[in-house]
Amino acid sequence: MTRVAASFATFMGPRVTPVAVLIWVVGLLVAVAWAAPLVWMVSTSVKPPGQVMTRNIEWLPREVTLDNYRKVLEKPVVRWLVNSCVVAVSATVASLLTGSMAGYALARLHFPGRSILFVGVLAALMIPTEMTIVPLFIGFLKAGLVNNLLPLILPSLANVFSVYLFRQFFLTLPREIEDAAMIDGASRFRIFWVIALPLSKPAIIAGAILLFTANWNAFLWPLLIVFKDEMKTLPVGMAAYAPNIGSYTQIEGFAPAMAAMTILSVPSVVVFLILQRHFMEGAIRVGIRG
Repeated sequence: MTRVAASFATFMGPRVTPVAVLIWVVGLLVAVAWAAPLVWMVSTSVKPPGQVMTRNIEWLPREVTLDNYRKVLEKPVVRWLVNSCVVAVSATVASLLTGSMAGYALARLHFPGRSILFVGVLAALMIPTEMTIVPLFIGFLKAGLVNNLLPLILPSLANVFSVYLFRQFFLTLPREIEDAAMIDGASRFRIFWVIALPLSKPAIIAGAILLFTANWNAFLWPLLIVFKDEMKTLPVGMAAYAPNIGSYTQIEGFAPAMAAMTILSVPSVVVFLILQRHFMEGAIRVGIRG
């Protein structure tokens, strides 16, 4: 491997070192390993049942069919899609708005207990989501807010990850611009809304991708809080296409299940592809200071 890397580096020129070639090769292998399940999912989604469980691995379908997607669309997938879009977009916007304000306060305002409050934010990040589901469910049940989309959005108003994300980013912004605005008579909220928030575009984009993906793929909480079929989100509704274990329908159900998962994964992939240019910039700048 070292000789091959050295030969490739010699061919490419003096700027390319063997170490750089090895890094590219390892990165390429990781990318292939990451993309292989997605390729298999899409390929299986357009295969007829007889080509799914074969003795030899077939990455490309011998025959392309859309019957699996027709089976999936027999259920109210469009309604589930709309529900998921409403929940994911609303929850993401709410998380970014409240998280940016709380993060700015922790980064710029000096008040008693600020450090202790930030430690509490860090501690909350370590709590598994599953531990908060039961008390949340009891609270919304007593408030009579089950079987609608509101309880899927309200918990995002207190998203500690968003608070931590913006707090770390605002620490990297120079104070001189805000000090100049304060001298001109601008209030603290105006400084945040007009100066700090527009400058936090990298953090907003990075947070939007991560939060949208998390809200879009949420399964356990929507499964518990929503009982009506027409109020389900897409991940919960698509779970109906999981193959039955230990029966012939397991073979028949793999292709529709892959079609359902393909439909489910498309919005997250589209959001990432649209915002990928700014994602790495935001992720890097957020982690500059602790």
